[in-house]
Amino acid sequence: MSDLFERKLPGPLSDRMRPASFEEFVGQEEVLRALAKFPSKPPSMILWGPPGCGKTTLARLVGERTGLHFLQFSAVTSGIKEVKEAIDQAKWRRLNEGKGTLLFVDEIHRFNRGQQDAFLPHLEDGTIVLIGATTENPSFEVNSPLLSRCRVFTLQPLSDAQVKAILSRAAGLEKIEAEETALEAIAGLSGGDARTALNLLEMGGRKVTAAGLAELAQKRVLLHDKDRERHYDTVSAFIKSMRGSDPDAALYWLARMVEGGEDPLFIVRRLVIFASEDVGNADPRALQVAVAAKDAVHFIGMPEGFYALAQAATYLATAPKSNAAGEAYKAAKADVEKLANEPVPLHLRNAVTGLMKASGYGKGYEYAHDQPGATVSHGHRPPNVEGRVYYAPTDRGYEATIRKLMEERRRRQ
Repeated sequence: MSDLFERKLPGPLSDRMRPASFEEFVGQEEVLRALAKFPSKPPSMILWGPPGCGKTTLARLVGERTGLHFLQFSAVTSGIKEVKEAIDQAKWRRLNEGKGTLLFVDEIHRFNRGQQDAFLPHLEDGTIVLIGATTENPSFEVNSPLLSRCRVFTLQPLSDAQVKAILSRAAGLEKIEAEETALEAIAGLSGGDARTALNLLEMGGRKVTAAGLAELAQKRVLLHDKDRERHYDTVSAFIKSMRGSDPDAALYWLARMVEGGEDPLFIVRRLVIFASEDVGNADPRALQVAVAAKDAVHFIGMPEGFYALAQAATYLATAPKSNAAGEAYKAAKADVEKLANEPVPLHLRNAVTGLMKASGYGKGYEYAHDQPGATVSHGHRPPNVEGRVYYAPTDRGYEATIRKLMEERRRRQ
């Protein structure tokens, strides 16, 4: 744990450039306005946002402005032992000094449910004010009792202009000669992460040029977390782009996932699901294309597997769309769940024994291939669901043909 006012040896540029006041803070204007309305003792809160957007700095500034004793530790390197020690210190300080404690827990999502529960009674009795910082969606990573006792503030990645402003200030204070184009390039490379940007600036030395920066940072670090929220956000954007028949957007999100290290088999699983869920019988070949992409990626591997992924994604994005088959299943499922499961009609049962035949199994069944137009006069369902329509083909793609065939069949009955 560390105290806000503890003196340390000079740290990296990103630490030295931490704002000393809210006036120096860049970005997160909406959150700053909300924080400004708090009284001297703020509520417990969760700061949710990407790396380098200012979560730790905001927590420190809140602690300094309120006058509460500030204790900080990281859930990555700490456990329940450190939590208990922090609580004990807060109790002693409150009892002997009459001073409250602001406990800042970085990466609070790393604590399990039991560790998070340890804070609850001490929030209730006012021993601590808790500020938790997380890069993950609190809805999934912070347990409900703790979340209900905290205000959640969502922080956004900094814009390139905001990052450049931070870099310009740092270059001036540190007497770094930095070309304007170099600062713009660093801002673009940082992905809205001020810490990354300042580290790149410091790595450039006393004179930072665009040419030198190109050698320093050959490739932008892609923000794609294979296991967490960005994983689901990105694949959601990918699916919705294909559903909206936008192949260019689908390719962009596909590239984000592939270059970010996403498991290609996860991607093709989504393509196979999409082929049936969103294209369906509007283009029955879509499922074949998606399954072929799965086989191709499995066979040739990466990086060349991107060809099959791109082919399948663009095919599915440009294919006619229908969710009628899936919706038909849901409608049938609803009847199965709410209506009585009546026996299979006798005429649809196989009479595999003499007794079964004598009992009427198969009686009255009409073999479709022996009937005119392959159309039979009897139904194929129990009486309580006979006549109910589940599948309603659209007029898009091949499903328009299916629709005509079904209409012709109904006319012949």
